[in-house]
Amino acid sequence: MKPLTGLGKEWSEAINDFFIYLRLERSLSDNTCDAYLRDIKRFLNHLKQTHLKDGGPLPGPARISSRHIESFLSEITDSGLSPRTQARTLSGLNAFFRFLTMEKCIPGNPCSSVEAPKTGRRLPVVLSLREIEAILDSIDLSIPEGHRNKAIIEVLYGCGLRVSELREMKFTQMFPDQGFIRVIGKGNKQRLVPIGSHALRALDLYYPWRNSLNITPAYEDYVFLNRYGRPLTRNMVFLIVRSQAEKAGLKKNISPHTFRHSFATHLIENGADLRVVQEMLGHSSILTTEIYTHLDTAFWQQTILNHHPRP
Repeated sequence: MKPLTGLGKEWSEAINDFFIYLRLERSLSDNTCDAYLRDIKRFLNHLKQTHLKDGGPLPGPARISSRHIESFLSEITDSGLSPRTQARTLSGLNAFFRFLTMEKCIPGNPCSSVEAPKTGRRLPVVLSLREIEAILDSIDLSIPEGHRNKAIIEVLYGCGLRVSELREMKFTQMFPDQGFIRVIGKGNKQRLVPIGSHALRALDLYYPWRNSLNITPAYEDYVFLNRYGRPLTRNMVFLIVRSQAEKAGLKKNISPHTFRHSFATHLIENGADLRVVQEMLGHSSILTTEIYTHLDTAFWQQTILNHHPRP
């Protein structure tokens, strides 16, 4: 996390205390903490610009009111940000000011009376089994990284992992003989996920290339590495997935998370219990998993509209 400068003691201490809380008490990842930081920075930039125009001093955290929050939301609305991004930004600010209220640093949360933008419920992109097979078939296994890229996609789809969980996969978390892996998800929560024969076979074919690399001792336990023997970056996994989707001729907007959505949707379409899918995905709430029942309904609805003589 890059420190914010030029804010004054009150803001600097408040932000520093908030991020200590996020990291130590809530055990959130660096990516999540950085997202909160971006929300706060965006709000403070707005605050600076507003008070430069007014000629007054920058108000401290205790002097922020709902009027400041509403002015900020109005600005980001005018800038063209989607309602979903606006709502997520407000959620980040709400968490920050709720923490300051809890710590008795401010008298109350200025976000509590501000209504979040209506976002609707957007259904995620899902691949059919045929599309997933087309992506796998498009991988050139004659190039050095070919078997690694195939293993990445087999594991993303076969285990329903987040990209951060795939990047952090270690051999000490794998139990191939028992047919499962131990996944460390958000907030360091652990779960056991079955791993099937297709993913295990792809991994076995990838290991010879991996083991031929000059691997730094610190990364010897990591499963997925780049050609320099270091863990893959998040962006690299995105590039691998999107490149293969293009080679397979798919026009959908595909990311690593698309395979996680497809994993869950296919399980539910084939009769898996919603609670089981919740555990496999590591969702803390069943409400998050329920989106995949809506996907299933949407699939059947579209099938009827496409094939009924009088839709």
